[in-house]
Amino acid sequence: MEGFKLTKTQELQRELFHTFAENEIRPIARDMDEAEEYSMELVKKMQKCHFFGIPYSKEYGGAGADVLTYTLAMEELSKVDASTGITLSVHTSLCCSCINEFGTEEQKQTYLRPLIDGSKIGCFALTEPNAGTDASGVQKEAKKEGDHYILNGTSIFTTNSGFADTFIVFALTDKSKGPKGMSAFIVDRTMPGVSVGTNIPRMGIRAASNCEVAYEDVVVPADRLLGQEGKGYKIAMQALAGGRIGIGAQSVGIAQGAINEAMKYVKERKQFGKPISKFQNTQFKLAEMQTKVDAARLMVWRAAQAKDAHENYAPLAAMCKLFASDVVNEVTRGCVQLFGGYGYSREYPVERMMRDAKITEIYEGTSEAMKMVISGSMKI
Repeated sequence: MEGFKLTKTQELQRELFHTFAENEIRPIARDMDEAEEYSMELVKKMQKCHFFGIPYSKEYGGAGADVLTYTLAMEELSKVDASTGITLSVHTSLCCSCINEFGTEEQKQTYLRPLIDGSKIGCFALTEPNAGTDASGVQKEAKKEGDHYILNGTSIFTTNSGFADTFIVFALTDKSKGPKGMSAFIVDRTMPGVSVGTNIPRMGIRAASNCEVAYEDVVVPADRLLGQEGKGYKIAMQALAGGRIGIGAQSVGIAQGAINEAMKYVKERKQFGKPISKFQNTQFKLAEMQTKVDAARLMVWRAAQAKDAHENYAPLAAMCKLFASDVVNEVTRGCVQLFGGYGYSREYPVERMMRDAKITEIYEGTSEAMKMVISGSMKI
């Protein structure tokens, strides 16, 4: 990126992401939402188009692109379907990043490579029934016994878990130390004792897979430990900091997608003898919404560039997520309003976009938690 402009390569990649979203996702987005089930055929198509390793090194089979290019993919996919956006985000920003940043070379070759090429899908098992924003409240335990750990506990709202192969699981290896006793493990779905429940019914991102996962006396070999014992909390927080850039991009995508749908509708819908696009109220409302979406997009790009430059990006990621998630909720409500009664019907996609928007203020750090991160960086 040069100044505020994308490079020619990034523009070309964005166009490719856009084309894929329009041709492969748009025709089935509504059906996936209605069925509350993600298409495994779509996962295969994304794998063939190398979506799952965009910001990772070619050394491990990735595209070797930057984080900014990954945010372009997140935006273009989310313009059409937020469930696809979060499926890609959790796999890329959370699961893969943990192994990429903290894994040994052997772990990267064994577990990261198939995740990056998309032959395996990943998820991130941190949240528990009683540990949400307060991740230090995790109760899962992994007790060391010889050359392995015995893992017990439950994860909830584990995105991708319905079909994921590789789980990054956070558990206490020393309960007496609280969050400093938390460790991270690479767990396979096929390990005896791993039990994935049914999809949790939700208001939005309904096509995404989101289940409760139980771990009952799961034998996890010691070589599946990520980093060192007691470093799990740090690993989780670093992954989430990067993930917030992706959620910022998802928010921008949903909002821009809603505006695009509204633009088409207001030119066709006639009231009082003329298209409602001719009314100044409509024009001003769309102008205000587009201005805020563009501002949010630039904040996402700023955070992505900071991460690419290995700068302290965490506060910028929190800012872009806080602002973009607020904007997308305002914009999708505004677009539904422009559609009038039709906006509230399932005939048009803006109602789905409005439902999908809400979760961006909650997952990967609530808006309240983002304010904690930002104010903490200000040293007030």
